[in-house]
Amino acid sequence: MVTARDIRSYVINLPRRADRRAEIARALPPDLPVTFTSDWNGPFDGRELSRADLERTGHKLFPWPIASDNPWWSRPLKYGEIGCTLAHLACWRHAANTCSEPYILILEDDAVLGPAFLEELIRALERLVRHIRHFDLLYLGRYPLEPDHHASLPGFVVPGYSHCTYGYLLTRPALDVLLDTHLEHAIVPIDEFLPSLYIDHPRPDLRARFPRQLTAFACEPPLVRQRPKEEAGSDTEDSAFVTSR
Repeated sequence: MVTARDIRSYVINLPRRADRRAEIARALPPDLPVTFTSDWNGPFDGRELSRADLERTGHKLFPWPIASDNPWWSRPLKYGEIGCTLAHLACWRHAANTCSEPYILILEDDAVLGPAFLEELIRALERLVRHIRHFDLLYLGRYPLEPDHHASLPGFVVPGYSHCTYGYLLTRPALDVLLDTHLEHAIVPIDEFLPSLYIDHPRPDLRARFPRQLTAFACEPPLVRQRPKEEAGSDTEDSAFVTSR
């Protein structure tokens, strides 16, 4: 039987976004203790990051811009995208080093949770554990870019190429897979990194650097949605591009 004590939870949040922290804190179930990244001293804020910061901390960027009709691939990375990836990475490391819970829940601070979120999440996990032999990643909400695939279990799909990481859950063994990729030495947007590990990524260079390794499912319908950017803003997009040396 799955309970709230089986779930270690994290919320990606910046110290200057106390408004977002307060908003999501009101919705978090009291039985689900949460760690906020805004309580850590990390290089997560794209407004404050620089190449010097990345070099000093041993981080390296993946050669991101390519000739492509996809505007997200043909432009440089933004510092906000880098900071977001580093925040997710910090959560995985913290969980790997400190937690014994079998499930790790990651939420971004613009995630919107329903009043029965915890009960629905526990029911979903119990059904997966009972009927599916193995899974590593469970999207609670996302933005599909390509068609999903049928799952044998109602209430779930096998996700196709998807963006947005405002709500997902990892199993404890999946943390080792994520960390063994050494993402810190080839930083890409977290939106691209996660799908590269459960599909053959449409970019050959990403597919080669981060090959498919995880088994993923997605809740359908989603358990979590995202606040509209016109309402909450975007700390990822509201940052400068990384310029060439």
